[in-house]
Amino acid sequence: MFSPDQENHPSKAPVKYGELIVLGYNGSLPNGDRGRRKSRFALFKRPKANGVKPSTVHIACTPQAAKAISNKDQHSISYTLSRAQTVVVEYTHDSNTDMFQIGRSTESPIDFVVTDTVPGSQSNSDTQSVQSTISRFACRIICERSPPFTARIYAAGFDSSKNIFLGEKAAKWKTSDGQMDGLTTNGVLVMHPRNGFTEDSKPGIWREISVCGNVFSLRETRSAQQRGKMVEIETNQLQDGSLIDLCGATLLWRTAEGLSHTPTVKHLEALRQEINAARPQCPVGFNTLAFPSMKRKDVVDEKQPWVYLNCGHVHGYHNWGNKEERDGKDRECPMCRSVGPYVPLWLGCEAGFYVDAGPPTHAFSPCGHVCSEKTTAYWSQIPLPHGTHTFHAACPFCAHQLAGEQGYIRLIFQGPLD
Repeated sequence: MFSPDQENHPSKAPVKYGELIVLGYNGSLPNGDRGRRKSRFALFKRPKANGVKPSTVHIACTPQAAKAISNKDQHSISYTLSRAQTVVVEYTHDSNTDMFQIGRSTESPIDFVVTDTVPGSQSNSDTQSVQSTISRFACRIICERSPPFTARIYAAGFDSSKNIFLGEKAAKWKTSDGQMDGLTTNGVLVMHPRNGFTEDSKPGIWREISVCGNVFSLRETRSAQQRGKMVEIETNQLQDGSLIDLCGATLLWRTAEGLSHTPTVKHLEALRQEINAARPQCPVGFNTLAFPSMKRKDVVDEKQPWVYLNCGHVHGYHNWGNKEERDGKDRECPMCRSVGPYVPLWLGCEAGFYVDAGPPTHAFSPCGHVCSEKTTAYWSQIPLPHGTHTFHAACPFCAHQLAGEQGYIRLIFQGPLD
């Protein structure tokens, strides 16, 4: 891969471990990406290792004693067992790993600030009124600083005083080797796809990750006191395409290696231009249709293609077949007379969600986000956590729950008649 010259003088480009991409955003947050709050976050090797690993275990008889043990300059996890007993596990510096923390808090220990995803919301003002279910210090990812740069996920993150505090109500227990472990209130769920993140991917099984990185089957509801069964044959190691659910937002983990095989925004732009160059026409108005540029992904353009979601026939916007008595939502397709929703089509611009580089031939229903056939097929099979105990498939670009038999439709374009 490297020429001998490069090996002796490694390039200055930092090593990238991978990226976290929040589901429900089509390339950027509605009000723009700002600082640590954005729709995707890249994890790079740090100039200096900041990882930690467990060391001393203290059993304190009073919470005051526990406070005294957990000193501000040392990372520690406190497990309150009862008013009379707290176990404090101290963590020491680990020069072989880098730690990245994710949560709702904007305090400095959080590297990537994540807020609740509201399906289809176009601005953050839509999202602020909702009471958040994402933990302030939701989880941490520990990456090995040497190849193959393994990334592991753990529930809960350290706060500003370098502490993780599991109160009396949190599920916690002593492990067989005498260590402590526990779960956070709403839990951190992970799903590793089978066959990696490729056109052959299949959904895996959702699991819950503990504070120490052990793997469990799901609790009955998100915050149930009773933990699930330990799954010893699985690990907390993230792989390309792993999904991380923080109860309010779901993140997709892409490895640097995986991203190198994913279509780029340039490639998606080329596909957009290719469709537009074929000059698809509206079969009713005979006007030429065109997908708007990636930058204008929220404003309906006059040349914008629209689709009848029941049949897949693509048109320009028109008032034909509007059934007044049907709230104006269902329309009759002029081509085949099938009745159903009629929506504008939008290109899926977040390249990290694509499982292949195929042409944009299919659209998710009911939102109208367009991408490759394999990508729509993959996401339509994934049950994403919703609320505290339900799961449903959703469009990765806007988080809308999918509808219809398949959750997506093949688009039927009409070419120019000349």
